[in-house]
Parts: sequence; structure tokens; C-alpha cells
Amino acid sequence: MPKTRVDIDVTLPDLAPLTANSFACLRRFAEYTPPREPQWPRSRRAAVMIALFVGRQGDLYVLLSQRSSSLRTYAGDTSLPGGRMDSTDESIEFTARREAFEEIGLPFDPEVVRRLCTLPPHLTGNFLVVTPVVCLVTERAIQPMLNAAEVESLFSHPLEAFLFRQPQGVLLRYLAPSDPYHTFTDIPDPDPVAVLEDDPRQRKQHRLRIHRFENGRKDVKPIVGFTARVLLRAAAIGYGREPDFGVDAHDSLSEAERLLRALRSCTRSQAFKAILPLSELLFGRSTLRQSWTH
Repeated sequence: MPKTRVDIDVTLPDLAPLTANSFACLRRFAEYTPPREPQWPRSRRAAVMIALFVGRQGDLYVLLSQRSSSLRTYAGDTSLPGGRMDSTDESIEFTARREAFEEIGLPFDPEVVRRLCTLPPHLTGNFLVVTPVVCLVTERAIQPMLNAAEVESLFSHPLEAFLFRQPQGVLLRYLAPSDPYHTFTDIPDPDPVAVLEDDPRQRKQHRLRIHRFENGRKDVKPIVGFTARVLLRAAAIGYGREPDFGVDAHDSLSEAERLLRALRSCTRSQAFKAILPLSELLFGRSTLRQSWTH
């Protein structure tokens, strides 16, 4: 499918202070072409929105929410707006927009919330295939309308900060240079094939690196796990460089490999109903492997 060009109008009032570094990041997103994805069933698909806006000094920030403390799962965690794909959603971008509207009141208007690109999907611990959709909020005057049943508060974090081991720039208002900012823990990561097929013969243990970024805000949890991984990968693509720390454990499966191995089970599993031609499976394998080299 041909790439739709996304124009970045730097004359818009809310983009006026855009730095050269931020403009280059937005341009990379706008020109990014994700690999072709296999046809995952809707029941296993989800989306998150990486909603960016330009700060007063021209840097890019991402909107993050603190989940409601009354939720049954991941209560109080820091997350991106997002959720499962509904049967009536026309596209994965629509899913991200719908969830962002329902959770934090972000308008559907594509002129106000401009799509830049979609990024390669991530596999969650419960084997949802989650596609990040990157958008640029072009009006600072938007008033968030939080869904109290799902969201407790809304805050922002510099996108580029997900590439650094130590706090930089505006984060030094909340954190001292010597404060721990980025840390990680490597945990066991069962092979998706073994879990999905319940095959003990394939239960080779890999390691999954769980990243954690402090935000310096009182009573707001750090950015950790899935959300941290999505954002550091997005920052690497947008800013055209790898983080200054190791992204994966030495014996981990890459994100692309985890998806490929889950896909292998999905093609045979009655629970997923995802039957793909071998040629498409191989095509997906080659492009997914390239997706993190951009």
C-alpha cells in the first residue's frame, strides 16, 4: 500500500517554536513506512495512541495517563490511551482514536489530532497484538475530558527522554542529575509458542527486559513495562538513534521474533483462527525482522 504523505505545517501557531530536532523527529515519523502485517483476528488486536504535542521550548512531549485506582487490573499504572479493537472499528487507527476520545477526550478531528504513522506492533503478556499510532496534537487549547472510571490524571513526558539513562532538560526540574531515572529488570519470558500451544517440550526460557523511567511526579507511578517499551522504540524511530542503554537482555527474543513465534501458533490455533498463506507468513517474517533497523 502506498504511503500517504503527511505535511507538517510549521506555521501553525502551536508549532511555531518547533526546534530543528523536533521537526526532524516529526518528519521521520511522517515518512516512516511500517512493515506489512499479517491479518491478525480482531479479537487479538489492540491499539495505543502516542499523542505528541510541542512544548513551550519546541520539544516534543507525549501524553500519558494514570489509570484509575478503582480498575481491577493495572490500577494506578501509567499508560498510553488505548484498548482492544471493536468489531465495528474501521481500522486500527480508528481504534486508537476512539480509545483516546473515550479515555481522555482527545478529539476525533484529523486536523487537530494529525496522524503521522503507525509503528510495528508489540506483543503483550496476554498475547494481544498492540499497534502504536503516532499523532500530533496541533492545538494546545484542547481541554481534556477524563473518563473518571478509567483515568485518574493526565500528564506529559518528553519523548526524547526515553533514549537517555540519566534525566535531561525539563526533567531536571523534578529529578536531580544523580537520581535514578532509567533502570531495568530482566525477567523470565516464556516462549510464546510453548504457552499458546501448551507444549512443555518447547518451554525454553528467554529473558524479557522490563524498563522503568521515573517521572519525578508525586503519587504518579513510573513509566514501566509495556508502555516504556513502546515509547523507547518510538523515540528511537523518531529521533533516528538507539537509546544509550541496552534495550534487550542478551538471551531475549526481539519484539519481532516474539510476534513471529506467536504467529506460528496462531496459524494452527483454533482460538486465534488466523490462517495465512505460507508466502505471506514468510513476507511478514522478513519485514518484521527489518522493522527495528529503521
